[in-house]
Amino acid sequence: MARGKGGITKYIVWAILIASFVGFGAFGTVNFSGGVGSIGTVGDTEISTNDYARALRNEMSAYEAQTGEPMTVEQARQLGLTDQVLAQVVTSAAMDDEAARIGLSVGDERVAEELRNIQAFNGSDGTFDRSAYAYALQNAGLQETEFEESLRRDSARSLLQAAILSGTALPDTYVETLLGYAGETRAFTWAALGRDALSTGLPVPSDEELQAWYDDHLDLFTLPETKVISYAWLTPDMIVDTVEVDEDTLRAAYEERHAEFNMPERRLVERLVFADEAAAQAAMDRIAAGEADFETLVEERGLALADTDLGDLPRNELGEAGDAVFGAEVGTVVGPAPSSLGPALYRVNGVLEAHEVPYDEAVPDLRDALVLDRARRVIEGMAQSLDDELAGGATLEDLANETDMALDQIDWTETSDVGIAGYAAFREAAEAVTADDYPAIEDLGDGGIFALRLDELRAPAPQPFDEVRERVATLWEEEQATQALVAQAESLATQVADGASFEEAGLDPNAESGLTRDARVADLPAAVLEAVFDMAEGEARALPGDGVALVVRLDGVSPVDMESDQVQQLSGLLRDRAANSVAQDLFRALNADIQSRAGINIDQSAVNAVLSNLQ
Repeated sequence: MARGKGGITKYIVWAILIASFVGFGAFGTVNFSGGVGSIGTVGDTEISTNDYARALRNEMSAYEAQTGEPMTVEQARQLGLTDQVLAQVVTSAAMDDEAARIGLSVGDERVAEELRNIQAFNGSDGTFDRSAYAYALQNAGLQETEFEESLRRDSARSLLQAAILSGTALPDTYVETLLGYAGETRAFTWAALGRDALSTGLPVPSDEELQAWYDDHLDLFTLPETKVISYAWLTPDMIVDTVEVDEDTLRAAYEERHAEFNMPERRLVERLVFADEAAAQAAMDRIAAGEADFETLVEERGLALADTDLGDLPRNELGEAGDAVFGAEVGTVVGPAPSSLGPALYRVNGVLEAHEVPYDEAVPDLRDALVLDRARRVIEGMAQSLDDELAGGATLEDLANETDMALDQIDWTETSDVGIAGYAAFREAAEAVTADDYPAIEDLGDGGIFALRLDELRAPAPQPFDEVRERVATLWEEEQATQALVAQAESLATQVADGASFEEAGLDPNAESGLTRDARVADLPAAVLEAVFDMAEGEARALPGDGVALVVRLDGVSPVDMESDQVQQLSGLLRDRAANSVAQDLFRALNADIQSRAGINIDQSAVNAVLSNLQ
């Protein structure tokens, strides 16, 4: 996109600051004065080695600022950054060459104005300072004439780009056609004919017919890429029977969780605090007289009920208000009663009875929790030694024979989610494993561990007919039923199109309206909506569904409302995007034409020299 005055200034200031504070490595000092001065030409315009070096350093610095990591030239080369920057400077040179060819330039006044707009050249009074200008250029390794000529070329290039990119507004017809296509809606009525409406029997297929149908629909029976994976795994549940917990440990765990197993009676309470006893009593008198309720008092204080909610509390946590609250009925307000914040009214919203679980009843839960925890600790302690054994050459089979790990195999695909494939860690490992990988112990995420090995990689292949014959028969029958139902529905659609109602045709109708092309309707295949947008108003059709036939009638077509705020916003967005796309295409086309006419000559040895100096 063309750069205006602000864009030029921003570019130049950025270049100056980078040059001043980063230094451009060797370029500010050496400036390639003793070597090659350009890396190539576009027409009669040279591409300066300094321009390429500065542009590349700017891109590398931007990458470093974004990632927080230093970037080497080799990394820039691997990322394609060196080639991208080369293309950029070639494009700039092409624009400069074309501007020179057609005699496009800017005068000294424009250059002087740009200089005055660069803050790096201003003195303490905020105006252009000749000394600051010279100092900044000296730090950048630039001569004044060189910099001013560069600024002049940049301004001329911007004018040329602006001439190319501006004035690419698209005709209203283009935007209106897009909006009409996307925003038109349809209203239609439909009804389904299921298997119970079938008036004819279905034929019995022969093996030859099923085989032929199977051959024509191989994609339905083709297995995805499958990895045959052997794995050894161990979870806490697998070893709980081998873990014992003594009585003392159980007793200690019960005492530790005593509050969980023995909860006192509690109340669900809301509390509204007042500044003094008189205010609290006055509020309570209003409630007693029926002049206000608890909600009213809360609202008058500018609070929400959530601000007064204390949750469920036992008697002892309510302090001096405990007796009053625990003596109240659910839904009543009591008080004034003391609180840590002052006199308050309390509303009781519920009663939670005391919950006591004796030690003997708590033992099963305690044992399960302790056993699982110990099993996890056992597995955690085994993991490193098992991994060392695998690294030392042990196989999965060895681990299964010598430890509690279980050995199994799975035909894994991307859709596998049963058994060990239900673990995200296993799925990730299975997706990444290759034949060159060695098994290693990995965590399952719930205290378990596993190790896997890829035994075989099966390419996508159809399942043998004999293995899927029953499914083939089911799908064949479903297709035959759908075709028969569609044939029945054809006559019904004709009746509806001729003016009969759905009810008169013996159908149970469903009405839809205001649907765009991308709408989704439950129980309707997407193909139905596609057909509706291809139908004329009043037309009725019989369409196949999933094991059913559908009779569909188009009732109305509603064009997009071009005056609505939403459509107006979308219109502006489409217009801008389309115009920008066309403008960019025009710019690329002209740039390619300029380069083709002028000719490009790149000295790769000079490019390599620039990259070497940046090392």
